[in-house]
Amino acid sequence: MNPFPQDIFTEPADVDPDTLANLGPLRRLAGRWEATKGVDINPKAEGPERRTFIERISFDAIDPQANGPQLLYGLRYHIHITTREEDITFHDQVGYWLWEPATGLVLQTLAIPRGQVALASGHAKPGDDSLVLTAARGQTDYGICSTAFLEYGFRTDAYRIRIDFEGDDAWRYDIQMTLTVHGRADPFDHHDQNRLHRVGPARPNPLKQILDRRASKA
Repeated sequence: MNPFPQDIFTEPADVDPDTLANLGPLRRLAGRWEATKGVDINPKAEGPERRTFIERISFDAIDPQANGPQLLYGLRYHIHITTREEDITFHDQVGYWLWEPATGLVLQTLAIPRGQVALASGHAKPGDDSLVLTAARGQTDYGICSTAFLEYGFRTDAYRIRIDFEGDDAWRYDIQMTLTVHGRADPFDHHDQNRLHRVGPARPNPLKQILDRRASKA
């Protein structure tokens, strides 16, 4: 059954400009976060490697976004990861977390500078303490796209992220990626886990900041 309306052009007329007030289960992500004891298990020629990493994440509220009648509220994010052994970037990632209030749809877009992007999806309610989103290679809606080399050497077949909130100032994630590594018979479970704590508050989206400044001068 098609869940979408016949009119795909008309945008909502009454849109609340305050993104932070309309983020549903994503509201607690807004702000700045840090952690020093993340764990990554990744494939190497000699076998799985376990690394501990330092992580910083920023989540910034964006203005409401409309796809015709579909209305999304969201956060733009940047993840930067280093290790105690090296000053170079261990992992860098950018994207968006999006929430559709009308349906409970939660989306994560991600892009990494090794030539890979993905769009993961799940559903949740505003007060939920856990989120689970998934994406799969080959899907044209919530899928994974990689360079020719990654498809050949380290093909990502599935992606799953689970987030568990611990009040307003801490949260955990567990990421599982199923990889097909060239020359290996069995799939590899590429695993990342971390617990982050808040180091900076949420900030209003640009439109809300403009409206607040106008109101203060009136």
